[in-house]
Amino acid sequence: MILIAILFPGLSFLLRGKIMSAIMAIILQVIAVFFFLVFGIGALLWVILAIWAVASYNEAKREKRHRQMLKILEHEKAK
Repeated sequence: MILIAILFPGLSFLLRGKIMSAIMAIILQVIAVFFFLVFGIGALLWVILAIWAVASYNEAKREKRHRQMLKILEHEKAK
């Protein structure tokens, strides 16, 4: 999933159900490709998008682990 986040940031958001982030990332990807083809720059925007997608993915994983741990603790407390 991290490879998808680096290569296709918009798709990464879309696969995780973050529709608004996916739309924004896809628009920015198109702009980055346009700037790369026309002006030869655009890689910086792509790097920023990739960092955003990977950070968001890692945050979602961390949040999922946190929720699982809270669920386990609540289950243990109920005993």
